[in-house]
Amino acid sequence: MFQGEYKHGLDAKGRLILPVRIREGLGPKFILTKGLDGCLFIFSPESWEAFSEKLKGLSTSSRDARRLVRYFIGSSVECEADKQGRFLIPPVLRDFAHIGKDVTVLGVTDRIELWSSELYEAYQTDNDESIEDIAGGLDF
Repeated sequence: MFQGEYKHGLDAKGRLILPVRIREGLGPKFILTKGLDGCLFIFSPESWEAFSEKLKGLSTSSRDARRLVRYFIGSSVECEADKQGRFLIPPVLRDFAHIGKDVTVLGVTDRIELWSSELYEAYQTDNDESIEDIAGGLDF
């Protein structure tokens, strides 16, 4: 399980160093793809397998299902960290998530989210509902 919030910066080549605790849980190779709410998702191979199996189970006759599969699978790349723990975020994914220099790394149970730190701050403050209201609405 992934957890925690970390602040990191991209180097000039667009590489990010993942926190050691996150790297240990991911293993040597992992999958990076577009996420929801404007972030990127990172999955361990095991979590990616479970996630992609759900996508494979969707009906190919459904336009929405095909669009969802293209969104996640079509944008996915296999990554491998170098000896310093750095990996390249491809420019197309950096552009999608508006990631510049500052990155917020979140461990979120079965995946990691990469956010532009600026967008994550805005996301945190722009929500109209409080966490208490959301939890109550979900019967949490």
